[in-house]
Amino acid sequence: MSETVTMVRIYLTESDAQLKPLLERLHDVEKVKGVTAFRGIAGFGASGKMHSSSLLDMSLDLPVVVEFFDSTDNATRIIEHLSEQMGDGRIVHWTAQVNT
Repeated sequence: MSETVTMVRIYLTESDAQLKPLLERLHDVEKVKGVTAFRGIAGFGASGKMHSSSLLDMSLDLPVVVEFFDSTDNATRIIEHLSEQMGDGRIVHWTAQVNT
């Protein structure tokens, strides 16, 4: 058995200082059942600025990906709320199946 859900992936960088407020909102306000945050080792976005780390770096500005899934209705509502605060090009979503 499976259920149709919407997967949501949000792209940030550590320097955005948006991770903690985003996680708090997803937990406390949006009531998402589970969220995972990943730290990348390198990446770049629309700006073309490379974000990576080396032993010489004094401050880290690594890519961060926050991912969750929920019912399509809940995910759509959450995406609308987050789009207002996150800016363009940071939220990606798609339909998926979860085993039940």
